[in-house]
Amino acid sequence: MPKASDVKKNSAIEYNGGTYIVRDIERSVPQGRAGGSIYRMRMYDVVTGNKIDETFKDSEMLPEADLIRRQVMFSYIDGDEYVFMDNEDYTPYNFSKESIADELLFINEETVGIQAILVNDAAVALDMPTSVELEISETDPSIKGGSATSRTKPAILTTGLTVNVPEHISTGDKIKINVEERKFMGRADK
Repeated sequence: MPKASDVKKNSAIEYNGGTYIVRDIERSVPQGRAGGSIYRMRMYDVVTGNKIDETFKDSEMLPEADLIRRQVMFSYIDGDEYVFMDNEDYTPYNFSKESIADELLFINEETVGIQAILVNDAAVALDMPTSVELEISETDPSIKGGSATSRTKPAILTTGLTVNVPEHISTGDKIKINVEERKFMGRADK
């Protein structure tokens, strides 16, 4: 059973008789307190989808829920549902557009390393890889002689995500993006 300080984003925990997926964690250290940090967690009920915000002391114990991670790949869109296919047994997992809105900025047909998180055989969340490769759909023209360490410019990717890239990068280039920080990491390997 992990402490609140050990809980990570997209973890599943048992809380108040329900199973919740932790979507966001904010850590704060109140002034004048002896020791401990406070962790504010935004959690979603896996059954109803209801959102709750709870605060925990760093040493509070939070029981982990039984969850399974399955490697999946994006398959197709069916109305407002996004369908992902299990890489091993081809089971389809449906997610509503709202429930995976943040993850959609990093997903295209070629994205690998995506995991579906299952609780009681129901797909409740996606766990993204640390980095993805995406193509630039629009940016200012590249500047001859621009180096990787010089100024940056905004670039819009094919998924709609906007990131800052070095001036020598141009439209059509494939780049590597850090998913957690939403930052440019370098050109994608050819």
